[in-house]
Amino acid sequence: MRKLLGYFLSPITIVLFFLVLCIFQPVQWLCYRLGGYAAHKRSVDILNFCLTATFYFLGDTVTYTNHQNLPVGRPIIFLANHQSLLDIPPLIWHLRRYHAKFISKIELTKNIPSISYNLKVGGGANIDRKDQRQSITELMKLGQRMKDNNWSAVIFPEGTRSADGVVRKFQSAGIATILKKCPHALLVPIAINNSWQVVRYGIYPLNTFISVTLQVLEPIEPNGAPVDELVALAESRIRERLGQA
Repeated sequence: MRKLLGYFLSPITIVLFFLVLCIFQPVQWLCYRLGGYAAHKRSVDILNFCLTATFYFLGDTVTYTNHQNLPVGRPIIFLANHQSLLDIPPLIWHLRRYHAKFISKIELTKNIPSISYNLKVGGGANIDRKDQRQSITELMKLGQRMKDNNWSAVIFPEGTRSADGVVRKFQSAGIATILKKCPHALLVPIAINNSWQVVRYGIYPLNTFISVTLQVLEPIEPNGAPVDELVALAESRIRERLGQA
């Protein structure tokens, strides 16, 4: 029944999603040109609120839970499992006070309304996976910006999306690179559940009446511990929260 409803409701959501992207392309440009970083960031925050809202036309919901007393004004590395591209808009919106930046494929910096422009000027890291030196350089630059501006970053340590929601082994190389430049960053796991269900049939039809949850888990102080151990701890906490321990 959910899939059947998706055939009727998906076109509405897809049209609205791309309409929002097209509307915010010139909005972002104007905000950045006239108001600099602060105005541009505000436009990106609102963009991602609107993108998240489009999925409510499917009957889907997104619930964000944060019972942790996270510091504002200190760099944070948020480590999240990755289930679909739909993870990103609610993360940007709900983590907006932490100035969370993303690590993206360099290919996404071209020809995608709103998204490409934000990736170019928003302060994240755009990496070429075929060029290890470029990738490391970009991550180190991101770490330096985090240190200088007290920004944060969102990393998906699995490296790719999990199509069935099962958490893949976390990789630590990117996090280690950022910590070299920003060693006092706090590590915070985020458990994402059910976003893969929304796209289990692909982009059409999108699934309906799915409850997506994002839960911030207990922070991890680096304290000079080996990065592999820190990342493994974050992975285990996420697995436990998702019932995959």
